[in-house]
Amino acid sequence: MSRLSAAVPPWLAHALRAQRGPVPWSAVVRGALAAGPLLLVAVLSGRTSVGVVAALGAMLAGINDRPGSRRAAVRRLGVPALAGAGGLLVGSYAGQHVGAVTLTLLLTVLGLLAGAVSAVGPVASGAGTQLLVAAAIGAGMPLPEPGWQRALFFVGGAGWLLVLRLALPTPGATAGDYRFDGERDAVGGVYDAVAALLEAVGGPDAPGRRVALTAALDHAQDALGGPRLRPYASSAAERRLHAQYAAALPLAEAATALAWAGEAVPARAVEGPRRLAVAVRTSTHTGPLPAPSRSAPALRALDDALLHAADTFDRGGDDTALHTRRRTATSLARTVLGSAGREYGLRVALCFGAGVAVAQALHHARWYGSHSHWYWLPATAVFLVKPDLGPLASRVICRAAGTVLGAVLFAGFAALLPRPAGLVALVALCGALIPVATRHFAAQTAVVTVLVLSLVMVGGEPGASWSRIGETLLACAIVLLVGHLPTLGQRGGGVRARLTHAAEAAHVYLAHVLDDGTSDDRAGRWTLRREAYRALAEARVSIDLAAAELPALARHAEGTDEVAATLERLVDTTTACAVQLDDTGRLTPQHTERITALLDELAEGRERAGLVVKEGQALPVPLAG
Repeated sequence: MSRLSAAVPPWLAHALRAQRGPVPWSAVVRGALAAGPLLLVAVLSGRTSVGVVAALGAMLAGINDRPGSRRAAVRRLGVPALAGAGGLLVGSYAGQHVGAVTLTLLLTVLGLLAGAVSAVGPVASGAGTQLLVAAAIGAGMPLPEPGWQRALFFVGGAGWLLVLRLALPTPGATAGDYRFDGERDAVGGVYDAVAALLEAVGGPDAPGRRVALTAALDHAQDALGGPRLRPYASSAAERRLHAQYAAALPLAEAATALAWAGEAVPARAVEGPRRLAVAVRTSTHTGPLPAPSRSAPALRALDDALLHAADTFDRGGDDTALHTRRRTATSLARTVLGSAGREYGLRVALCFGAGVAVAQALHHARWYGSHSHWYWLPATAVFLVKPDLGPLASRVICRAAGTVLGAVLFAGFAALLPRPAGLVALVALCGALIPVATRHFAAQTAVVTVLVLSLVMVGGEPGASWSRIGETLLACAIVLLVGHLPTLGQRGGGVRARLTHAAEAAHVYLAHVLDDGTSDDRAGRWTLRREAYRALAEARVSIDLAAAELPALARHAEGTDEVAATLERLVDTTTACAVQLDDTGRLTPQHTERITALLDELAEGRERAGLVVKEGQALPVPLAG
């Protein structure tokens, strides 16, 4: 893949790249038991249209059914499903009671709101997508049920998949309470990532291992921090996992400080975190842990962290905090109304509104013949405009290729399979394939195309394979055009907003360490460190996607990767300062000189990248030990 990336442009290399990993058999089983059985029950009971809506809800929920804990799945699947039900309700009544022009304006405004809200985070992005897709389906799909019943059955289909997610045990998860197998795997992954970083200290792989540690910590926080009826962990097994996660934070801090120093650590220092990872996953005691030498501050911190972790694993711990702060309504509103929310909201509104307008014009011109399935065009535009599915050119290429492949496959299946039994079986098969197909946008599009066309035919409409190809190509043209239009404000607003947030989090973390480095507020420090690293990871993802855009779009994010790299070094240095201050109470000249140089470099980089620092935003950072 490295040779391929060097030989082709970044936007094309991204389109050819697929995620790798083991087959998620649990999600495959859930997908097979979701949309297909729901449709079968509805067909056998004579309520086919109800089964179509429920299967759509299960299908869209299946796209969001990613690896993680059961608790996190409640939010990841449930919030988008509720948003989709709302969109289906609005679209159904609007499609029945207003004209084409009013419908287009209404859905355009809905696109503006959904796009702006999507800037909040991945769950909000999924909710915005389902809101718009369901609104288009509700307005365009002819169904006999009233809007409130459609919304109810849509939620029921998604809820059935969520019930399967919560009830079915993960294959191979035999240790402890199976309800927390996702949490155990996530916390064990943190200890594995700590060991991997320690193993790479002093080598060229250390920066990448530090990034992997951040990803593991983020995943564990998300796995443990899902919605709950009580504001705290309520069972002994859950409290134990929370304490084991908290015990990993000082280990991660010490490992980061060692990586910053760049001096290789003894092999026995790596063995301790690996044994802790095994103990988490098997719910067993750690036994004796090999202790590293205590010849340097970071090594002493590592030894202390290992002792603390061993005690936590053997006796249990009372630190069940996740070291994260709940986002306030003010901060959420600032994100929605900020540059990222405005830019993405406008782009979604233009793409979705244009898709609805073109589809309505073609529909009323009878281009579709006697069948009203115009919703495919605006729904396709919604998926195409989502930046978290990849760069714009990559999304367009994959969507077009996947739709053509899916339409051709369905045409062949429809000619051979009996109806409706064969189509119901095809829906079940596609539901099982979605968790695997999500690794590549083209594959996901092909599977979803076959599934939706099957539902349309089971619902009583004739095959629409070839019109789907034409509608997809129209949507691709619309999104490509809108994606290259100048917008109000500065282009690359999403990248700059995330990078600015990362810079603010880094400054707050640095100020806390240097102002309060001699205090015992380690919990507050770890919270700020987690926020800084998470913000950096989100900014890095956004920057990497922007860099893989077509040159006309990629140039708007030039220089941001250098700023992100400087911020990463600054946060790493801050972590090393925290460990040094814990050990001696003062910084060495190496630490203070490094911080000063990085702050100067950061100021220059932000100016070159066009990241304007507002008055009062840059925090004064004292360098006295």
